[in-house]
Amino acid sequence: MRVILMTGKGGVGKTSVAAATGLRSAELGYKTLVLSTDPAHSLADSFDMELGHDPRVVRPNLWGAELDALMELEGNWGAVKRYITDVLQARGLEGIEAEELAILPGMDEIFSLVRMKRHYDEGEFDVLIIDSAPTGTALRLLSLPEVAGWYMRRLYKPFQAVSAALRPLVEPFFRPVAGFSLPTNEVMDAPYEFYEQLEALEKVLGDASQTSVRLVTNPEKMVIKESLRAHAYLSLYNVGTDMVIANRIIPEAVQDPFFKRWKEQQEQYRQEIHDNFHPLPVREIPLYAEEMCGLAALDRLKNDLYGDEDPTQVYYKETTMRVVQEGHNYSLEIYLPGIPKDKVELSKTADELNIRIGNHRRNLVLPQALAALNPAGAKMEDDYLKIRFASASTPASV
Repeated sequence: MRVILMTGKGGVGKTSVAAATGLRSAELGYKTLVLSTDPAHSLADSFDMELGHDPRVVRPNLWGAELDALMELEGNWGAVKRYITDVLQARGLEGIEAEELAILPGMDEIFSLVRMKRHYDEGEFDVLIIDSAPTGTALRLLSLPEVAGWYMRRLYKPFQAVSAALRPLVEPFFRPVAGFSLPTNEVMDAPYEFYEQLEALEKVLGDASQTSVRLVTNPEKMVIKESLRAHAYLSLYNVGTDMVIANRIIPEAVQDPFFKRWKEQQEQYRQEIHDNFHPLPVREIPLYAEEMCGLAALDRLKNDLYGDEDPTQVYYKETTMRVVQEGHNYSLEIYLPGIPKDKVELSKTADELNIRIGNHRRNLVLPQALAALNPAGAKMEDDYLKIRFASASTPASV
């Protein structure tokens, strides 16, 4: 299955681009699903038709759906939700309050990933196009497999083993005192089953031949800066970007003096987009006179964006991470375009390398060749953070 994630700053037009990409993909005969995982859904508005949690036919070979986190929760996390509700009710909360609080923060993001994995496993569609949340939330979504793995390895599995051993001994005395039972095996197994799905999905997201991100931006200073940061952070999570879409370019035909200064600024920012994202291909889309709502409008956008091309092709294949051997030494090279070295913090614990850039962090499990070595230095070169590893006797200088 080909997976294409559309992301960008809120309001840049990524939903319209996702919908138009779906139209062109379906037109070429691919069974295509456009799935909105943004909590503030607008995909139905873009297609100008009602959509729900389950895929609905939009056109031949094209389906649309908007993720309902509550329905996904009940279908995949029902036992855990019911247990948390029982615990909260035992502590004095009313039914509806307990039900609401049983939905833990961030669950909608987790279920977005689980829904993607389910469609990938079922293989019902040839192409899955994700209309994702704005960049900050989308990047947090992409980091979930890594974060979940850390907690599962360090905390959850030991706790699960202890709980299973003590449950038969403690349960007869626990409920009379606490007012609720200890979690069943079904409840205890559910989080780890989720982790296994997320871990498997991480491999799909990191495979540039299957998965690409397309960054939608506007020729505006703040939007470009956020898009550049997103590009770097996506590389940190080993997810490749294959195209940048510059949306809402004022057409040359617009000669009204009111737009003169705006057009001059756009010219400057358009050049910045091409320069800063090189060698990624950049597609420019005009600012239309009409609202991008309905299939007729999306057809126009589809034609301007792709023409006769196949939108499911990989337009550019980024190498976001590589291990290079130099004699008996190794270096880990991570593609971080536009990030200065002094903004990167590195630390190593056992076989994990912790990389922090601002409020984004990745715990990278190192390959065996590097796990026994120490980071001995780092430098930025050609947009790659190159981390040199040496034997354990060599003091780290990162």
